Amino acid sequence: MEIKKNSEKNINLYKKALNLDFLSLEEGMHLYENAPLSELIYIANQLRKKQSNSNVVGWIIDRNVNITNVCIAQCKFCNFYRKPIDKDVYITNIDEYKYKIDKLYEKGGNQLLLQGGLHPKLGLKFYKELFTKLKTLYPDLKLHALGPAEIHHIARIEKTNYKKILEELTSSGLDSLPGAGAEILNDRVRTIVSKGKCNSKQWLDVMREAHKLDILTSATMMFGHIETKEERIKHLISIREVQNEKPINSDGFIAFIPWTFQDVDTELSNKQDINNNISGIEYVRMIAISRIMLPNIKNIQASWLTVGSEIGKLCLHAGANDFGSIMIEENVVSAAGANFSLDIDEIQQKIKDAGFVPKLRNQKYEYLSN
Repeated sequence: MEIKKNSEKNINLYKKALNLDFLSLEEGMHLYENAPLSELIYIANQLRKKQSNSNVVGWIIDRNVNITNVCIAQCKFCNFYRKPIDKDVYITNIDEYKYKIDKLYEKGGNQLLLQGGLHPKLGLKFYKELFTKLKTLYPDLKLHALGPAEIHHIARIEKTNYKKILEELTSSGLDSLPGAGAEILNDRVRTIVSKGKCNSKQWLDVMREAHKLDILTSATMMFGHIETKEERIKHLISIREVQNEKPINSDGFIAFIPWTFQDVDTELSNKQDINNNISGIEYVRMIAISRIMLPNIKNIQASWLTVGSEIGKLCLHAGANDFGSIMIEENVVSAAGANFSLDIDEIQQKIKDAGFVPKLRNQKYEYLSN
């Protein structure tokens, strides 16, 4: 009787999802915990077909550059950061940027993902001068830079609001704002794993301001550590709510990217014995649930960097329509154990192997000729 009741409830929720209705926390949890994976994959794939070109998977050529390795947040899942007093601290200089950007252009890319740290002495002036210099040297370079945690940090240094910081940075060359630093948007979790960063509301408020200014953004989730399943679903709902508030002229969150906690030599693993607990099948399940719970976000990206390309290929049948970047120079996640890599030919072949047509895209998720 219980199986039949669950089956009937699942069918009703599938119909609601296929109608692009918002599922509640209770409804999302029910599907996450009770629905057969095959059914979730089917529903998510149908939604993918509704919301994107069903035969095409996007990918991009971009490069990560870390502005600095100094960070006072001291997140327990990160072993890349250094304290200001450490001997091996650095701030990337302009010659290093030029070398790395030239290599990016040689590969056919023009997007730079600038990852920052919460450096106690780098304020608005530093970032404005950096962005202006890079855009002067490379006028068509796209700066996908910083993130809500950095915007909050800079605003605190400057004693001003998020809107002011975002306006100043966009006038200096910022093109889009990554969804970095979201982790899990729940303050119970953030207090434990990243208490030096902005809280959940502050992260979401930065994105609200970005959307009002028509700045392109993405959203992420790092899961598989201390969070509960309910906190994962609440995270999705928080993202969905902010997207629902965006002005009509704004794309808001153009993509959602869930990725798994990488545990090698992190404080969570070494001191608290907390390790990545997400299997490949569980990741596929999260991709499907993300597509179902986020009907107002068009693009769902599979994080092959953290789960591997074989699981990534499965995700393309479970709601994901994007395979992300070839990831030239990724330092933070790889330092914690993510050692998968794909070059330009390999990423396209993986997409073809999954039965889809690979299409090079830009940061706006517009397909280019390739």
